[in-house]
Amino acid sequence: MPKFYITTPIYYANDVPHIGHAYTSIAADVQARYHRLVGDDTFFLTGVDEHGAKVEEAARLHDTTPQAYVDAIATHFRQAWRELNISNDDFIRTTEPRHERGVQAFLSKMYERGDIYRGVYEGLYCVGCEKYVTEEDLVDGLCPLHLKPPVLYSEENYFFRLSKYQDTLIRALQDESDPNHYVVEPAARRNEVLGKLGVGLSDISISRASLGWGIPLPFDPDQTTYVWVDALLNYVTAIGYLDDVPKFQHWWPANLQLIAKDILWFHAIIWPAMLISVGLPPPRVVFAHGYFTIGGQKMSKTLGNVLSPRELVDKYGADATRYLMLSEFPFGTDGDISLRSFTARYNANLANDLGNLLNRTLSMINRYCGGLLPAPDGDETAGDRDLQSAARSAFSALDSGIRSLDYLQALDGIWQLVNRANKYVEENAPWALAKSDRQRLGRVLYNLAESLRLVALAIAPFMPSTSARICEQFGIEAEAGRRDFSMAAQWGGLKPGIRVNPKPTPLFPRLDTE
Repeated sequence: MPKFYITTPIYYANDVPHIGHAYTSIAADVQARYHRLVGDDTFFLTGVDEHGAKVEEAARLHDTTPQAYVDAIATHFRQAWRELNISNDDFIRTTEPRHERGVQAFLSKMYERGDIYRGVYEGLYCVGCEKYVTEEDLVDGLCPLHLKPPVLYSEENYFFRLSKYQDTLIRALQDESDPNHYVVEPAARRNEVLGKLGVGLSDISISRASLGWGIPLPFDPDQTTYVWVDALLNYVTAIGYLDDVPKFQHWWPANLQLIAKDILWFHAIIWPAMLISVGLPPPRVVFAHGYFTIGGQKMSKTLGNVLSPRELVDKYGADATRYLMLSEFPFGTDGDISLRSFTARYNANLANDLGNLLNRTLSMINRYCGGLLPAPDGDETAGDRDLQSAARSAFSALDSGIRSLDYLQALDGIWQLVNRANKYVEENAPWALAKSDRQRLGRVLYNLAESLRLVALAIAPFMPSTSARICEQFGIEAEAGRRDFSMAAQWGGLKPGIRVNPKPTPLFPRLDTE
């Protein structure tokens, strides 16, 4: 059985979750659910990053301790992922003992190999980014993300010999036969990484002498681990690095690490170099998605346009939120979202196209066939074969789209089947067949029901609860994980004679467009 290990970044615990966090987690959850559906041995990791200056500052502003503060923030993240039906297998916190032990073991190995040394660093440091910056990174002397000037830090700490791995990383990215080969996607991000590598790498500071809220270095307890080094190591500490060797060897390397593009440097350059330093392979794929704006504006507390996952779930429901977040613009690019657009697409695609198709089909089976699914007797027509072809195309698009992280391709293929089924209703007019050709009526209604079963299977990674509700209304078990996916995706899985729900329940009640 193939294994599939997927991670999100661990989200910084200086504030409650917002929809930017949800975007990455939903995308990762679709991947995990699909790989489980097709039979892969799957492990999905997420969590929170709980150390660093920003957490210490946030705790002070809330008049509490850093530990009490991150305990509360972690609870908010766990609750948000439950509300969005995120199916993570583990949720790691960087204050957990398993993580702290793993970080110290990993850094000890780097130190023993001569890749960590003591030195003095002086430079501009952005507290908001938790990283050193250069004059070239600034706009009018300010961090472009936080609009604050960096501070000048000078202190003695420890450095990682990142410069040593410049050529190694270039080979690993360009040569598929290299034992350390890894992929950065989309292509524009890979080119960006290669461009930075071509300019050259400098050694980086990996510790702080002036910050107490962090993991002490194993070889110098007076220094704490730089928050980004600490955070990156969650991907191995969560799967048993140091504590459970067989588990770790089974899952590492990660198959896919999903991140936002602002943390590409850490994940595509520093992280692979750290792994190679201790003799481990980099993750197979690092995929950096883009940013989104809301109504043309960046999310900002000042502007009052920061949305929490709960606000979307309360308005649209969890499944619709998942669908809307991934269908607004191509994953991997920058884009814009708006509640107006969400509501319009909710009504058009979910309430009208899918919801009405289910209600019409169930109502006609109840009205014309006494609630029992008829048999598909009689000869097939070209229209019947077109519907079956649309179903095959939907699963082809689903597989290709998810594996390439092209969620629009996957969803478009499914909705082509939904739209073809709606057109099939109008072409065949079951209400007229009920008076003139009962045999043909039986095949038409069977084909519509079977189309909906296959839609339910295909949308399971995106909208798991909706998938289950469709199956329940046909009196069948949800398909996901219950039998071989390739068999379940074949036409003809519904058995004639099953009793459908006598009172169809709307999947997506229409929303007011105001």
